Amino acid sequence: MNDSQPLIAHLTELRNRLLKTVMVVLIIFAASVMFANDIYHWIALPLIEALPESTSMIATGVATPFLTPFKLTMVLSIFAAMPYALYHIWAFIAPALYKHEKRLIAPLMFSSSLLFYAGMAFAYFVVFPLAFPFFVGSAPEGVTVSTDINSYLDFVLKLFFAFGLAFEIPIAIVLMVWAGITTPAALAEKRRFVIVGVFVFGMLLTPPDVISQTLLAIPMWLLFEVGLMCARLYYKPEDAAQSDDEKESDSIIKQDDK
Repeated sequence: MNDSQPLIAHLTELRNRLLKTVMVVLIIFAASVMFANDIYHWIALPLIEALPESTSMIATGVATPFLTPFKLTMVLSIFAAMPYALYHIWAFIAPALYKHEKRLIAPLMFSSSLLFYAGMAFAYFVVFPLAFPFFVGSAPEGVTVSTDINSYLDFVLKLFFAFGLAFEIPIAIVLMVWAGITTPAALAEKRRFVIVGVFVFGMLLTPPDVISQTLLAIPMWLLFEVGLMCARLYYKPEDAAQSDDEKESDSIIKQDDK
């Protein structure tokens, strides 16, 4: 951004971009809210198919049958508008970036959306069909599984967010290497600690069951390896060596000054 541009102009631009993003979210929501019940049924289908024939999902609150699909539609509208929001973030910060920074940040912002959606898709198409039949089948004898629709929504939204966030690991690794925080070689040496860490992370992000934790931890480990390979493409050892030389020359100058 131009330094001579007054601060109020930056704040006005930021406000306009935020308003545009909110408007897009509201437009998506308005277009999909009439299908809220159908959307909820689609999200609940993995559990519905796992339930015994004589049981179904229930609603324990008076307004729950209306508010729960409404809430789901709003959250999915925000998720759907994420690429548009990232575009405005990019458009706002791009003028302040150097050309080589733009070449790095632009594909990373695009990839972050795809990876987040991939994490949600992985949760829905892989984790849910495996986890829900296990949960239903492990109910003690005499216990009828009839899940409240609001409790189910909270559960799946946590998993969507957890898997979406976990799939951002390659982006985080590339950014750390690019920022000089670490190197691909240093990360490779810490692989055993990373494996332990992803299982701990999976335990913290997912509900307290082994299946969800494992199904989150294993993709996180694989994504770490993918991020490591991508980071090697961005990492230039000569840049690190140049940085070390600059630090050494600075220390020599300081000693000379003394």
